[in-house]
Amino acid sequence: MTTEPHSAPTPPRPDEPAPGRRAPQPAPQPGPHPGPSARRPLAAAFRALISLAALTGIAINLLLSDSTLRVLSYFTIQTNILVAVVFALAARRAWKGDPPLPAWATTGTVLYISITGLVYHAILANASSGFSMTDETAAGLTGWREAANQLLHTATPLAAVADWLLLTRPGGLRPRHAALWLLYPLAYLAFCLLRGALMPPGSEARYPYPFVDVDQHGYPAALRNAVILGLSFYALALTFLTLDRIRPAPHPHRNRISSTGAGPLK
Repeated sequence: MTTEPHSAPTPPRPDEPAPGRRAPQPAPQPGPHPGPSARRPLAAAFRALISLAALTGIAINLLLSDSTLRVLSYFTIQTNILVAVVFALAARRAWKGDPPLPAWATTGTVLYISITGLVYHAILANASSGFSMTDETAAGLTGWREAANQLLHTATPLAAVADWLLLTRPGGLRPRHAALWLLYPLAYLAFCLLRGALMPPGSEARYPYPFVDVDQHGYPAALRNAVILGLSFYALALTFLTLDRIRPAPHPHRNRISSTGAGPLK
């Protein structure tokens, strides 16, 4: 009986692990730096100017008024405060190259300041609207007051809309946001009616706007005016949603520099 000679074990290849040992894992390759990929200094500067314009108009009104609380009760002042805060934050993010603020927050802010501008020019400054405040304020709107009035009702709304259309990337909005944005105007209406009910009759600016003046029109008419304005605001919110779907994105090569400061992104 013959036996076959035992073959010698084959030595492992250099690229194979020894028996019983795990294969060495490849060393991780260094990836891109997680920091900001691009900065937008021109967008940051424009947004900082919008914030400054809103703050300037607010400051002038506060300095020229004898009642800080009355000034702060106006929708115009409240929405400009919101613009000042949101656009300052957006300017900082654009300057550092951080991700932008949520789309619903920036668009909601632009919606509110647009309401401020439209209501003022279409109703409050329109002698034929039936709710004009022109006769009450014409004598006082000179010099600094006129400058503040134009900043709060014209310059800031137009600049905010221009920034949204030209410098803000579209997307991130949903139909439910249109209803969500109405919560603030609804809360402001409740504030106006409650404040007016608590103040004694004849108080100055008991109702900040004539279309919600219960003393002049009564509750049914004031609420009817509020419903009409609310539907108009909702239509404007839907308009922003529609525009967001069709407007182009900002040009990727404009107003941007690399995080190293090496120049425009290619």
